[in-house]
Amino acid sequence: MTVRVLATSVLVLAVASAAAHAADPRYPDWPCTQAKVPEISLAAVWGGPPLDDVQNRWKDDARISALVAKLAARKMPLDEAEKLVKEFLAGSAADKTANAKLLFAGLFDTLNAQRSQVMNGLERVSRKQRDAADKIREETIQLQALQGATPRDEAKIEALSNELIWTTRIFEDRRKVVRFVCEVPTSIDQRLFALGRVIQQEME
Repeated sequence: MTVRVLATSVLVLAVASAAAHAADPRYPDWPCTQAKVPEISLAAVWGGPPLDDVQNRWKDDARISALVAKLAARKMPLDEAEKLVKEFLAGSAADKTANAKLLFAGLFDTLNAQRSQVMNGLERVSRKQRDAADKIREETIQLQALQGATPRDEAKIEALSNELIWTTRIFEDRRKVVRFVCEVPTSIDQRLFALGRVIQQEME
């Protein structure tokens, strides 16, 4: 069993080392293969009229705030979100432009905040992974030393093997979660761009 444990831990360390070398040196804690873009640029997702005059005013409108919360929820399918946007703006009549600007300002603020939260979480996990890799490396060296000792302390070998299995499993589970969560910032970008496009189309 200990041979298999050592082989697995060495593989984990190889993966950890490769990930560390692949990271953007500007963002040493960023664990994703996708480039880190700290914030969404307004110009990249909005081609409508300037939003300077609305700023945080969307928070003062209960209807807008409630709709923003619904549209920003990732559990809501994008096609349903787009339909809600169209229905809301269709009923806005003379206030359509003002409401459209408020709605997008709310989406921009909310989705940017969501995105930052996800990215900060990814970097926290990345730091934990680095600590875990260090622990796996230390335990692997200790286990190799115990196996080469004479006489062998089988009880210590067994205990350290079990500890190494547990640490390695946590590392691998986190790595799988990170790989999945790394897609989230991109999906938020795409959601904001798509909803912004619908809002602009409805304003025309």
